[in-house]
Amino acid sequence: MSGAAGAREGRAAELRKPRKPRKPRIRAVRLGPRSITALALVSAIGVVAFGWPLFAPGDSGITTHAADAPWLFAALLPLLLAVVVATIADTGLDAKAIAMIGVLAAAGAALRPLGAGTAGIEPMFFLMVLSGRVLGPGFGFVLGAVSMFASALLTGGVGPWMPFQMLAMGWVAMGAGLLPAPGRLRGRGELLLLAGYGAVASVCYGTAMNLQGWTLMQGMASGISYVPGDPLGENLARFVAYCLATSLGWDLPRAVVTVVLTLTLGGPVLGALRRATRRAAFDAPVVFDGR
Repeated sequence: MSGAAGAREGRAAELRKPRKPRKPRIRAVRLGPRSITALALVSAIGVVAFGWPLFAPGDSGITTHAADAPWLFAALLPLLLAVVVATIADTGLDAKAIAMIGVLAAAGAALRPLGAGTAGIEPMFFLMVLSGRVLGPGFGFVLGAVSMFASALLTGGVGPWMPFQMLAMGWVAMGAGLLPAPGRLRGRGELLLLAGYGAVASVCYGTAMNLQGWTLMQGMASGISYVPGDPLGENLARFVAYCLATSLGWDLPRAVVTVVLTLTLGGPVLGALRRATRRAAFDAPVVFDGR
C-alpha cells in the first residue's frame, strides 16, 4: 500500500470514529418560562424608561412633565427589578447560586470604587462580563443588578439614577451570557470576543445613562438640550452632541480598561469561574436522605 493510500485510509478511519458528545453548558440559574417572561417585560419597560425622551409626542402628558418622568421611572423600576429577581429565585436560584452571587457582587462592589468613575476607570465591568459569560444570562442579570445596588450603598451613590444603573448593568452581564457557547470558542478567540463585547457594552452603558439624565440637565446650550416635543431627528442630533460634549471622555476609557483587563486577566478569571462552577455542581439533582 502506498503512503498516500495509507494516509487516506487513516483519515477515513478517523472520520468513522464516534465523536464524543459535547458537554452541555452549565447554568448557575436556569431560566424557566416565568423568568424569561419577567425579564422580557422589565427589559421592555426599561427601554421605555431610558428612551422615552426621543419618542414622546409633544402633546403627551409625559412630555409636559419632562422633569418629573425620570423620577416616575426611578420609583417604578425598583419594584420591577424586585419582581424579576424574585421570579428568578423562585424558578432556579438555589443556595449555591445565591452564595456565588454574594461573593461576585461583593467583588464587583469593591472594584467599582477603585476608579470611582475617574476618567472612566471602572474595572467592575470586566468582572460582570466574564461572570455572565460563564454563569449564564439569568445569573448575569441578577449579579449585575445586585452588584450595582451594593456598590451604590458602598459609595453613597444612591439616587434616582440607581435603578437605571442596576438595570443597565444587568443587561451588560446578561448579554455576555447570551454570547455563543464557550464549547465553540475557547482561548484567545474567546477573550477577543469578550473584549469586543465589553468595549461595546461599556459605551452603550454610558450612552443609556446619558439618556436617563438628559432631561434633568437644565441651563445647557440649546444645541445639546432636550426640547420636549421636537422631532426625533432633531432631539437625536442634540443627544449625540450632548454625549460627545459630556461623557465620551469617560465612555471610551471605560471601554479601553475593560478590553485591557479582559485580555490580560480574562484567562485566569474565566478558569477560576469555571472551576468554581464545576465544583458547585449547579446541574446536579438534589437528593434528600430519608434517614
